[in-house]
Amino acid sequence: MKRPKSLLVVIERTASTPTHLAKALVLARALPAQVELFLCDSEQAYVLGHAYDRDGVLKARAASLTEARRYLGELRDTSGARDVEMAIDAECESPLYESIVRKVLRSAPDIVVKAIAADAHKPAMPDPNDWQLVRTCPVTVILTRSRTWRTPPRLAAAIDVSDAEPEEFARSVMEAGVLLAEVVRAELHIVYGERGPEAGARERLAKLQRLCAEAGIGHDRTHVVPGVPEQSLPRFVAAQGYDALVLGALAHRAAGTTPVGTLTSTLLDSLECDFVLVKPSGYSGPPSPSER
Repeated sequence: MKRPKSLLVVIERTASTPTHLAKALVLARALPAQVELFLCDSEQAYVLGHAYDRDGVLKARAASLTEARRYLGELRDTSGARDVEMAIDAECESPLYESIVRKVLRSAPDIVVKAIAADAHKPAMPDPNDWQLVRTCPVTVILTRSRTWRTPPRLAAAIDVSDAEPEEFARSVMEAGVLLAEVVRAELHIVYGERGPEAGARERLAKLQRLCAEAGIGHDRTHVVPGVPEQSLPRFVAAQGYDALVLGALAHRAAGTTPVGTLTSTLLDSLECDFVLVKPSGYSGPPSPSER
């Protein structure tokens, strides 16, 4: 993973905004990186999309953008981050995740930072926009919760060295974790769920040890968790109290499909930490319908 130089910070007017922005500014200062604050009024856009008075729609959209830019300017000015280069932008589009992806394609940030929006029916889980963003965004996505990080943070990377995961992608996830740990001056722990005893378990563990050695991760920070990973890893990670977990964003499927992986989905649903979701090298988003 190359060292990020720019962050797109998605702003939503919620109680978690100060904590969310503070985490992004910690990363921006440490990297260092430019920041762009982006607010999209997708709820207003949805309402306007069903209105019939076109003149009224245009006026309402213009008012929404003016108010959003005013809010972002005030947020920037009161953030105390005069040492961080910070731009602002706003849109009034729906759905939210598509607007964020279009913004990514325009501005080409290295990372998108967004607060997790809890599902109204399942408060511990991200809402559908967050799932779609993880699936479609062409760059690394950091999803944050309202809990502040400790000093220094406790960080882990969930590595998959199974035959279904290309070794290069496992290496990319580990490199992203190493970089994050470096910039926030934290130790990185590696967690791996091994279903064994199965054929190939010894080879998988040897691969894990080799990748850890390449990254300078010692045995004391490498955790092999036995059992079904979708069950054992959430329990282990929760017990360790990590502030952020680095992991791959996509499932192992045939070309042309890009769903969020089952283990990734389980971890996002069940853990109260932040997530750094890494995409494979060269990933540019899901294919268009004509390409499927």
